[in-house]
Amino acid sequence: MSKKLSKKVLLIGWDAADWKIINPLLDAGKMPALEYLINGGVMGNLATLNPPLSPMLWTSIATGMRADKHGILGFTEPNPKGKAKGIRPVSSRSRKVKALWNILSQENFKSNVIGWWPSHPAEPINGVCVSNFYHHVHDELGKPWAMPPGTVYPEHLKETLADLRIHPGELTEAHILPFVPDAAKIDQDKDKRLASLGKIIAECSTVHAAATWIMENEPWDFMAVYYDAIDHFCHGFMNYHPPKMDNIHKDMFEMYKGVVESGYRYHDMMLGRLLSLAGEDTTVILISDHGFHSDHLRPKSIPHEPAGPAVQHRPLGIFVMKGENIKKDERIYGATLLDIAPTILTLFGLPVGKDVDGHVLAQCFEEKIKPEMIDSWENVEGKDGMLPDEVQEDPFAEQAVMEQMIALGYIEPPDEDNAKNVERTVREAQYNLARAFFDADRSDKALTILEKLNKDLPNQRRFAFHLAKCYQRAGKLKECREVIEKIIENEQRKAKETAEELKKDRETGKDKKEKQKNSDKKETKEEKKARLEAEEILKEKRDFVSKAQLDLLQGSLLMAEKKNDEALEFLLKAEKAEPRLPSLHQQIGRLYLRMKRWDAAERAFLRALEIDPDSSRAYHGIAVVCLRKKRYSEAAEAALRSVGIIHQQPLAHFQLGVALIRLGQTDRAIQAFEVAVSMRPGLIRAHRWLSLIYRQRGDRAKADMHHDIVDALFKNSRST
Repeated sequence: MSKKLSKKVLLIGWDAADWKIINPLLDAGKMPALEYLINGGVMGNLATLNPPLSPMLWTSIATGMRADKHGILGFTEPNPKGKAKGIRPVSSRSRKVKALWNILSQENFKSNVIGWWPSHPAEPINGVCVSNFYHHVHDELGKPWAMPPGTVYPEHLKETLADLRIHPGELTEAHILPFVPDAAKIDQDKDKRLASLGKIIAECSTVHAAATWIMENEPWDFMAVYYDAIDHFCHGFMNYHPPKMDNIHKDMFEMYKGVVESGYRYHDMMLGRLLSLAGEDTTVILISDHGFHSDHLRPKSIPHEPAGPAVQHRPLGIFVMKGENIKKDERIYGATLLDIAPTILTLFGLPVGKDVDGHVLAQCFEEKIKPEMIDSWENVEGKDGMLPDEVQEDPFAEQAVMEQMIALGYIEPPDEDNAKNVERTVREAQYNLARAFFDADRSDKALTILEKLNKDLPNQRRFAFHLAKCYQRAGKLKECREVIEKIIENEQRKAKETAEELKKDRETGKDKKEKQKNSDKKETKEEKKARLEAEEILKEKRDFVSKAQLDLLQGSLLMAEKKNDEALEFLLKAEKAEPRLPSLHQQIGRLYLRMKRWDAAERAFLRALEIDPDSSRAYHGIAVVCLRKKRYSEAAEAALRSVGIIHQQPLAHFQLGVALIRLGQTDRAIQAFEVAVSMRPGLIRAHRWLSLIYRQRGDRAKADMHHDIVDALFKNSRST
């Protein structure tokens, strides 16, 4: 065991927390607890993974592994037991590898885990585990509020923790008015937002009550507390957050504009209490799994597809760490959520498995550290607390969780056909797995899945889109063009059908209104159900890709086919139609780079940054432009900004290395090139530079090693 760097570690998860919302609140002095944490430690962005779905992401945080390894692939999974054998929420048994608390348990550390997603049924770890079913309300106030079996471990704490739960019906005006000062003016029979808000506040407060009681009454070395409320505040009320969106009515904006800010301030109050209980000898880590669009990048509509609300998520979460051996008042760059578990193991003096996908955040520590490594914690025996398959769950509690995910739009309502529900769940899991493979730059694995999905459901646009991207990355341009042409054909047909339906609606709308006026008959339940189903079908039909997005798709393909002039024509048409699309300006910039039109490329990348200041790809593009124009200091600065936002960019590290060489900073250049080849071993240009540098320094062994790698890569490319 290496040197232990912290007596205790407190890990706090704020789902969807975002610096874009937090920073103005910090400047206004409205989040003092977080400001204290930042000033005494390090802070930065935390890059998320794709797809940005919370159960997958929080499991990656707890394991340091991507979804293909840890096994959580969405919100639901097939239920292999019971008479129905339908679907259920993902569970702790779905995780195929050890989480932090399992490793710490077998190494005799006390771990308390509260509300982690997913953690039901609670695992029998060395400490306390309170599952993500604990805080969900599924009964009316006054009725018995049963605690689902498997919610709490150890069992003897069940009654104590059950009494700490807060029901939305217990909330008073004093709890609601800080969020909605004019709540008394709302007709709650028509506007159900207050009920939704009350549920979020009550469930969040329940998690906090359990966490603080356990911190005060149970021993611990490691404490993990997960709050999902910011994500719920944002999904429910972000469209009312300032600045006002054009499609939001002024009265609704005025009524609910303070909800998101109040949610953050409430979390800061809870953070202050956690810090007080933890004490100064505890290393505190505060993170979010992704951010949430809060400005002009907020989508005006949600895709009509499973997990569609994830389009509101921003790819950068938050990271703050404060502790005895941690740097003070500094910003760190390039952290990803895969790095949290390896860093915590290092804090406890434990080795990191070579099979994890993350790295120790060594830049956070005051002293230089070299983490100890082992092959895998999966091979280390011990009492880790992972659950056997035979543990049962409560179907009623499962249903309550399912209903909440349906209400949030993360899953489609199941129908009466269980076989169909299972088929749909398996399909979504496979789709999420393909996206995870693509995100990990494993296109070959993603292709196998996406080809089957597209074959089975050729009219599902999202499958076709990702398949086209995968073909393009794999260099299979013929196949890519076939898929894109099919997408365009389907979208044009859908747009034409929608135009015809809208015309028909306008013609029949007047007749419907007249009939309604002349009839006192109320709509029956069956009629209402049929009407809602018809509206849902129509909504799905009208959800088609804009002409600008299709032009962007065409332009990207033509770029891959090296038809630069034709590509530019399509991209400029798209820019004219949708000038506020950051990815479009990035693509235009990349095309201008290829055409060696450096000034035009720089303008395009600067335009992308004007729209989205956190675009790592735009900074990377500017780095390339500055290198070509021999502005080496600016190139290095832009490359550093790029990898600081998203670390996993081998080409950006390579460009940084080139800029540093030109500036005479050889040691730093070596580091940049080494990082580049560690991420992409086949990056020939980086190996060439390393061979040259080491040869000039007289290190013949390293020079020959990189020279041999270059030769081998060339031979391999010729043979294939």
